[in-house]
Amino acid sequence: MSPLFEIQARHPSSPARLGVLRTAHGEVRTPAFVAVATRATVKALSAEDVLGVGVQLLIGNTYHLYLRPGPEAIAALGGLHRFSGWSGPWMTDSGGFQVFSLGAGKVHGVGKIASIFPGEAPPNPTGPSLVELTEEGARFRSVVDGAWIFFTPEEVIRAQRLFGADIILPLDECTSPFHDRAYTEAAMERTHRWAARALRAFADTQGLGPNPDQVLFGIVQGGAYQDLRQRSARVIKGMGFPGYAIGGSLGKSKQDMLRVIEWTVEELPEGAPRHLLGIGGVEDIVEAVRRGIDTFDCAAPTRMARNGSLLSAQEEGFRLNIKNARFRQDGSPIEEGCDCPTCRRYSRAFLHHLLRTGELSYFRLATLHNLRFMVRLMEAIRAGIAAGRTLDLDQIREGLAGKGP
Repeated sequence: MSPLFEIQARHPSSPARLGVLRTAHGEVRTPAFVAVATRATVKALSAEDVLGVGVQLLIGNTYHLYLRPGPEAIAALGGLHRFSGWSGPWMTDSGGFQVFSLGAGKVHGVGKIASIFPGEAPPNPTGPSLVELTEEGARFRSVVDGAWIFFTPEEVIRAQRLFGADIILPLDECTSPFHDRAYTEAAMERTHRWAARALRAFADTQGLGPNPDQVLFGIVQGGAYQDLRQRSARVIKGMGFPGYAIGGSLGKSKQDMLRVIEWTVEELPEGAPRHLLGIGGVEDIVEAVRRGIDTFDCAAPTRMARNGSLLSAQEEGFRLNIKNARFRQDGSPIEEGCDCPTCRRYSRAFLHHLLRTGELSYFRLATLHNLRFMVRLMEAIRAGIAAGRTLDLDQIREGLAGKGP
């Protein structure tokens, strides 16, 4: 049987590597961007659209899929692959971040795209916690009908077994950048205990659901504390997971995040895949790849598209605001040289018009472009690793210029 993950080339001057992640539903060339399909679909796109722009792997949200349509309904319809029409590889998360968002995230006012790295600003509460966390699990009210839901490590595994994703994650407790060391350590240790319970549940549910070839990744926690991150990585590694995700608070700044990645990667098995949860900025991905990360998921590129922020290697900060009046009569594509369906046919002026007038077709066209940009970004990164080039933003811009599939 082929290994789950195979490193095929290493960068000569950094921990970056080229690899292939093998699943029952296809291979993923890494480093790779994982498109977020929260409710079993990438917002505004069909499975054919996603495949057409070159996305290799999707990640669904256990919290939302659990509420609607539910694990049993998805299993009865053949699992996520048949239910969604996406026959390629699937991941599902544990719902831990959504539990955090309803709990500590509200208390501290963090968790949204703009405030993942809040700096030194004090907590900015957005409301009281809607979650009760205990050793047994997380209790919260459904946003659908107000019913009480109880997530335990065992129930989260059972649900993901029924979903049938190729790669699944255990329930963990995410922490906030504003949690102190004592709380962060206690949450990390609870995450370790939940991981052990998840492994037992995973073994006990073998044969449940439509995908007998699922794999369960471990999640490393520990906030922005070096000794906690390294201890968590050693503990999770010692449990024998075949792959690893880095989750929870990555600190108050992007520099904190990069240090967390370095500390964690040092302790993880060299031959196992490494996933960074919830990070998808261009610069962040490049820097994380340079530190040995293989896969990334983030809703930001598709959310940005819907809000008018379109990705381009030819723009400062890799993005342009299509709502800006300067695009009203701009007949050029979003990005010269981009081969996405939108850039091949439509102008900035047309997209500006669609968004300004509230036409629904805008959301599809913009999302197609941003996702294709992320795929091209990863292609450029992989090409840079293969050629041994310096992985910096200038090189990546050059790699993106005019690059096709």
